[in-house]
Amino acid sequence: MKKVRSPAVAGLFYPADAEQLRAEVRQYMDQARPLRVASPKALIAPHAGYVYSGPVAANAYAQLREIADQINRVVLLAPAHRMAFSGLARSGARVFRTPLGDIEVDQAGMQSVDELPQVHLLDAAFEQEHSIEVQLPFLQETLHHFRIVPLLVGDATALEVEQVLQHLWGGKETLVVVSSDLSHYLDYEQARERDQEATRAIEDLEPERLSYQHACGRTPVSGLLLAARQHHLKATTLDLRNSGDTAGPRNQVVGYGAYAFS
Repeated sequence: MKKVRSPAVAGLFYPADAEQLRAEVRQYMDQARPLRVASPKALIAPHAGYVYSGPVAANAYAQLREIADQINRVVLLAPAHRMAFSGLARSGARVFRTPLGDIEVDQAGMQSVDELPQVHLLDAAFEQEHSIEVQLPFLQETLHHFRIVPLLVGDATALEVEQVLQHLWGGKETLVVVSSDLSHYLDYEQARERDQEATRAIEDLEPERLSYQHACGRTPVSGLLLAARQHHLKATTLDLRNSGDTAGPRNQVVGYGAYAFS
């Protein structure tokens, strides 16, 4: 029997009912802005509850509409919120389950990074973690046939993340998704200013200008920026909002950005 990673935040961050979830994701995708980046190699998308960040995430995944047929592997990098550990964690699960169905883990991809000293098997890190899970229904509704390489980033360097990405970079069949929110718990205007700072650093491919005050996923984002430099990619901002724009009060907000690299 295949080892399954079951959903931890269904019914909390997004609907647990398959039909409700499918309808909600499709609604966000239908409302997404027109295509701006024809063939992205990588995306950055937020990972809050869908009522807060779903509209922003949809603007990232909408860029995949014209290349959905060619993508058969998605490398997912996300910060760990629930457990502290060194390096990057991989899961021993063969399948990641959501209310929309099962997604196979790409075993060849996992084996290719197993040789790296910064990658460790750590199932416990995935058990209650939301940062990868919330991306999966968007991928299921956007792509057709794909496998995933899910990795959580703990106490690691941007160079260690970049090394992992280079091992998994592949060609047009491989998409990279980095899961990250931006600033946390500032007031509305302070958050807008800080999130604009983060956006300029991302657009300029300069991870040295990012701190954890700019993004909870600073390390995976920084690793992606280093890889993007090496591959001569351009970063495009697709959306930049915060929870005060979508569904929350404005005295304490969380920032959300959507970015594509091509």
